[in-house]
Amino acid sequence: MATVLIIGAGGVGRVTTNKCVHNSHVFKKIILASRTIARCEEIQQDLPSGAIEIAQIDADDTVQTAELIKSTGADIVINVALPYQDLTIMDACLKTGAAYIDTANYEHPDTAHFEYKEQWQRHDAFQKAGVMGLLGCGFDPGVTNIFCAYAQKHYFDEIHTIDILDCNAGDHGYPFATNFNPEINLREVSANGRYWEEGEWIETQPMEIKMVWDYPEVGKKDSYLLYHEEMESLVKHINGLKRIRFFMTFGESYLTHMRCLENVGMLRIDEVDVDGQKIIPLKLLKALLPDPASLGPRTKGKTNIGIVAEGLKEGARKKIYIYQVSDHEACYQETKAQAVSYTAGVPPALGAKLIAEGKWQGQGVFNVEQFDPDPFMDELNQQGLPWKIIEID
Repeated sequence: MATVLIIGAGGVGRVTTNKCVHNSHVFKKIILASRTIARCEEIQQDLPSGAIEIAQIDADDTVQTAELIKSTGADIVINVALPYQDLTIMDACLKTGAAYIDTANYEHPDTAHFEYKEQWQRHDAFQKAGVMGLLGCGFDPGVTNIFCAYAQKHYFDEIHTIDILDCNAGDHGYPFATNFNPEINLREVSANGRYWEEGEWIETQPMEIKMVWDYPEVGKKDSYLLYHEEMESLVKHINGLKRIRFFMTFGESYLTHMRCLENVGMLRIDEVDVDGQKIIPLKLLKALLPDPASLGPRTKGKTNIGIVAEGLKEGARKKIYIYQVSDHEACYQETKAQAVSYTAGVPPALGAKLIAEGKWQGQGVFNVEQFDPDPFMDELNQQGLPWKIIEID
């Protein structure tokens, strides 16, 4: 049995903690830590007495984080804090020998740039120390990577094209709100799009490329091409890949609000002077918008996230669609979090379970698609994220 330390007590952290408690036969001790101890206390109160311990932590501080890992005896650290903190938490794991898991790649707080470069650079140090780092074990990245690896293992000799399709058809009733951290969400959506084709990254204007996709159990939705970090690792690990793209659904109301906010400078991440006070507009906007963790009781509808892969099997063309549908209200009933938090929060708990059970092992820094997808796919079906496969003619 393993001791797991979860850092981050937002909506995703709530779900991850719930799922670790559900798997208490694997985790002998579960600790939830956050900068804001009140968030930990709220989650703790919703769980059975004694199910978890809680702690306060500044995850920007590597020394403090390492001390908490040592004092708790954590074997595995799940980072569901901000992506800005990936490197400090990784370095704390390197100092202490605890396995590291995250759900999103590192982002520099002062630059809207998303890449695995600085995390991958720690591979040799992790390998030398005999420590395992597991990157991108959320849903996308995470489960979508596993879907690709599963398709490669069981359905294809070569995968030539992949489209990752992310649909949130939930309605929370607000004129404008984001389903996860507003800073991360709005930086991601307002950035230039990018996709990979024939060995090159091709850049597009934000929301330049749109398609309409008919999502099972949801219906037809406008879907826009974005850059998303799982593509960066998948181009390295999928055999025969010629093109990979990522699409996400947005309603016209969301896009109108976002464009207006961008036009007036509210998405800026540099400081501006307001009557002698230095303010970052995006942080002010974050404070004004509804807390994503509060959306759970208001949100109705479903999410549908999956991949469409096309390629060759024994010389014949083949095309499949692997996807997962979650219901916002059902997710809230189980964990008091809506489906966006649920789909992101379950996978890191499953990754920790597979590491604790010795089913996923390694020394160094890895992306999830580098491991056997079968045990993870089995866990998804058993732990609230059942998936389906359609073979497309």
